[in-house]
Amino acid sequence: MPNLKQYHRPLVQHGQHRPDGAFTLAGGAMWFSHVEVLARGQAPKTIEAAQAPREILNRLTAPRTSCAGLDMTRVNVMGILNVTPDSFSDGGMFDRPETAIDHAQAMINDGADILDIGGESTRPGAVYVTPEQEIARTAPVIRAIRTASEVPISIDTRKSFVADAALQAGASLVNDVYAFTHDPALAQVAADAQVPVCLMHAQGDPDEMQKDPRYANALLDVYDFLEARIEVAVRAGIRADQIITDPGIGFGKTVAHNLEIMNRLSLFHSLGCPVLLGASRKSFIGAVAQEPDATERLGGSLAVALAGVAQGVQILRVHDIKQTKQALALWQAMSSGEYNDVP
Repeated sequence: MPNLKQYHRPLVQHGQHRPDGAFTLAGGAMWFSHVEVLARGQAPKTIEAAQAPREILNRLTAPRTSCAGLDMTRVNVMGILNVTPDSFSDGGMFDRPETAIDHAQAMINDGADILDIGGESTRPGAVYVTPEQEIARTAPVIRAIRTASEVPISIDTRKSFVADAALQAGASLVNDVYAFTHDPALAQVAADAQVPVCLMHAQGDPDEMQKDPRYANALLDVYDFLEARIEVAVRAGIRADQIITDPGIGFGKTVAHNLEIMNRLSLFHSLGCPVLLGASRKSFIGAVAQEPDATERLGGSLAVALAGVAQGVQILRVHDIKQTKQALALWQAMSSGEYNDVP
């Protein structure tokens, strides 16, 4: 029987009652004492964390390095700013520069740790936008925000020319929803600029990705994809400790696929990189909650965000900053039993 690749998922815990011998997850507030071992075609099994391979333990426990000014030993909230006419929940709301800049300032005031600015909708069924159009939408807004604030800015793009223009305008992180598979030159742009990147999994282009997505094993297929794309990024000259991973909830995945990934989200910590969760207002929340209106999915979005926090994610990509920060503050206070009254 051939040796099957094994995958190691930390069973993440939180709170004050940490047992002796537990390991700290990624240098943050969470910990784990056991690991779930997964392999294709085999039933999961649980082992004591100390029995996991040393390389895996090193990846799981190593404190994550700061990226784009973000402290990756805590949870960061990324504000979504779509300067597009057709994004799935806020298309057309911020496609004028003045409204985009005002909304950016509002998110900063609400406590956003970073802003993610995108000029091309990647919702299911979205049409392709040329690099010139995308640059015209994003670069002026980034430049205006950078002039007024030092908040970290991420450019949400799959195109090298757009990323280059955004970095020149003041962006500090490249967020590629296709992990350099759409435009391989984007890896070199990021490497040359020495900026961190977020690599996300997506199956299929936006116009077709939700027609009939299939996987042998959604969780492990996504893991293998991200592992391979990290290697591509490192070969291009991007530092391994400046790579963020995103399993791509909603991108070429059914409701069942999304739930399968969310249920074992902590697996992605064994890649050794910070994990970003972007599920805000997405259609799988609407399907589970029976809410067709994306703007009415705040409750579901908060539930999914806190489920991600409970599995140790370092970044939450959301539309609703104030409400997410409030939910996060209460979750952390209740999980720790501590309250620090600092304004």
